[in-house]
Amino acid sequence: MSLADGASPWPDAHVVVAGVGVSGFAAADGLLQLGARVTVLDDAATEANADKGALLEVLGATVRLGPGSTATLPEGADLVITTGFSPSAPILVSALAGGVPVWSEVELAWRLSRPAKVVPWLGITGTNGKTTTTQMLAAMLTAAGLKTAAVGNIGRPVMEIVLDPEPYDVLAVELSSHQLHWSSSLALHSAAVLNLQPDHLEWHGGYEAYGAAKAKIYEGVSHACVYNVADRATEAMVEEADVVEGARAIGFTLGTPAPSMLGVVDDLLVDRAFIEQRRDSALEVATLADVALAAGTTGAGQVPPPHVVANALAAAALARSYGVSATAVRDGLRQVRVGSHKIETVGERRGVRYVDDSKATNPHAADAALRTFGDPGSESGSRVVWIAGGQAKGTRFDDLVSAHASRLRAAVLLGVDAPVVAQALARHAPDVPVEVVTNAEDGGVTPAVADGAADVMARVVATAASLARPGDVVLLAPGCASLDMFVDYAARGDAFTEAVRALAP
Repeated sequence: MSLADGASPWPDAHVVVAGVGVSGFAAADGLLQLGARVTVLDDAATEANADKGALLEVLGATVRLGPGSTATLPEGADLVITTGFSPSAPILVSALAGGVPVWSEVELAWRLSRPAKVVPWLGITGTNGKTTTTQMLAAMLTAAGLKTAAVGNIGRPVMEIVLDPEPYDVLAVELSSHQLHWSSSLALHSAAVLNLQPDHLEWHGGYEAYGAAKAKIYEGVSHACVYNVADRATEAMVEEADVVEGARAIGFTLGTPAPSMLGVVDDLLVDRAFIEQRRDSALEVATLADVALAAGTTGAGQVPPPHVVANALAAAALARSYGVSATAVRDGLRQVRVGSHKIETVGERRGVRYVDDSKATNPHAADAALRTFGDPGSESGSRVVWIAGGQAKGTRFDDLVSAHASRLRAAVLLGVDAPVVAQALARHAPDVPVEVVTNAEDGGVTPAVADGAADVMARVVATAASLARPGDVVLLAPGCASLDMFVDYAARGDAFTEAVRALAP
């Protein structure tokens, strides 16, 4: 299977797909269309999984759902497609021990697109900002008149493009560390690593392995490796990558850019990388007002948060590497609206603003959210009642709490790892009031489900409201994943929004 592609004899192969979620279903569907013998496994026998499984059975797959379904590798498997399973999962350990290759759905899509449906990929990874940057990039490509799609970890599987009879010019591909870990043959047109901070450490087994997975996005790049000037780890990845001769290292910075960088001069985003006279001049590609429009921060006195500006610069660098004009970069930013649950004001009650950043699923993202509200001692700054907690994924909160202790009015915690956040607050912000809201059913900090999770969030918001004062911000920036209580971060953000709307005006 090491050289397998879309022209290989797939009817001779038995492929096991571990997970019947969105990407697992797309992978199984594509393999069945190629004539492969497909076995689909998932430990969750939910109604949604049962519906997808029934359809795949009609198409010819063998489907096994329910607890223990992925405990053992079916006999005769030639290949395993995984959709988020960690390297320690028994089925993957068994596969590798038996010499059976393991691919991500992304790796499968890359291979099946060859040789008949080759489309250039512009890839994006990083601890934070991937989805926003991917959305911005797709908008820029569209504004340039190119047929494109935002795919990958952003929600739409790349396999859907492989199966789509419509031709595409180029793809904007969001790639997670999980997807990259199980990918080996990707060779992108251009790629960006936005930043690197501790995250998913329990999945990868440590920070070094997590970084190594992210770095794989640069392997085989043919045109531009885009890195964050402020994050030395991303530049080091470029320096160590095995790329096609002639591929360039392109930096992005919130400061004045050097040659081969994009950056900011006054209120302009400028390019000193993809112009002939880059040694002594720069080309305007957008304004901060354009970025503010994309981020939805266009009210009086509002400016785009620095991390959103950085995302726009990274997207612009990738677009420019593909030959997109400066005008299309600007127009894309003016047309796009980045996804919800990212520093989104969802209500105001009694002089208190309620902000949803449920997408802040690690401490680095929570840090960016907290910094958005300025120095509480300044005229424009706000004190914050911080809502945090969930699944910490092996990360720590000491640096985050130390950096923001002075801006915290209080903290309200929920979720299975609320004690991890509480301990950091006790060490570094002992004067900040802390409330922990538990599952009412058992009184413990344990996973709640369905209506129970919504009830917990309602009590969290009510508690935060009681602690806030006029002029404060109640900020949901959990710094943790959501799966201990919610289907995903969007469901958590939706529950927060509903709880805010239920507050007395």
